[in-house]
Amino acid sequence: MTIPLRIASRDEADLEAIARIVREVRPHDPLSAEDLRWEDRTYPGSVRFLAEVDGRAVGAATVGRMWVHPPAFPALWATIDVLPEARRAGIGARCLAAASERARDLGKPELFLPAAEAQPDGIAFLVHRGFREYERVKAVELRLAGLMPPDPDPPEGIELTTLAERPDLVGGVHAVALATFGDIPGGDEPMTVGDLAEFRARDVDRVGVPHDGFMVAIEAATGRVVAYASLLVAPPGARRQAWHDMTAVVREWRGRGVAGALKRATIGWAIGRGMDALQTGNDIDNAAMRAVNARLGYRPLPDLLTMRGPIVPAIMNPS
Repeated sequence: MTIPLRIASRDEADLEAIARIVREVRPHDPLSAEDLRWEDRTYPGSVRFLAEVDGRAVGAATVGRMWVHPPAFPALWATIDVLPEARRAGIGARCLAAASERARDLGKPELFLPAAEAQPDGIAFLVHRGFREYERVKAVELRLAGLMPPDPDPPEGIELTTLAERPDLVGGVHAVALATFGDIPGGDEPMTVGDLAEFRARDVDRVGVPHDGFMVAIEAATGRVVAYASLLVAPPGARRQAWHDMTAVVREWRGRGVAGALKRATIGWAIGRGMDALQTGNDIDNAAMRAVNARLGYRPLPDLLTMRGPIVPAIMNPS
């Protein structure tokens, strides 16, 4: 049986269908239709596909720019999600071929896709098609039930605030990103911060990033922003949790307790909002931040992977 694969529209029904599939297949990385609308506003040009059986969407794929790299980066980001009952029917292979065709049209010879240690069949699917592990993230979780909000206890000389309280500090937050993103371990290419407008759209004003939970560390003597920590809250319909989207500290303040203070402040925010858990992940080489998380009581989850591989032929046997 050949299952139809079509380009998804931007209407609510298709966006909801894609989000539903992603929430079921990747509960560790859920999406909402609003998340997809944000993606389209912020990074236009992505293409999505839907596979349907008897009028019901059972598979979805997305292909587009990698947000943390400039448009000229020689690869695209893709996702492939197929409901369990529809697997081993060639849908994943057809989705990969469709994503590859889009990459080929844009002159991109490679694709990057997410994978999870908890889903070995997905990893095997990609390895069989020439993909290899590009990055491995050690995921961890802090369950919040029964916890009291911790005292942030910033080190001497540091004051904490939020972007909700001090929206004027966003330029200083951007400066911290410019100074630190290149130091973050992971992959072969450092993340690109972009100008202030792109940084705001991606990391500050994104759907699910609460400004009252966006913690900022200020050097008391100078008023300079020296660190920040942001959260990304799970969409409605998913578990009540948030992810540590970024924690960044300028070099001269590292190892002095700033990151821990910011993390404790975000933990307190999450507890105050009735969250069930906080999750985060760091590259296997980011020993410093992994140690901070361990001291705060975060416990291991299955690793998250990024797989890198070649685009596949436009026409292939769906089996």
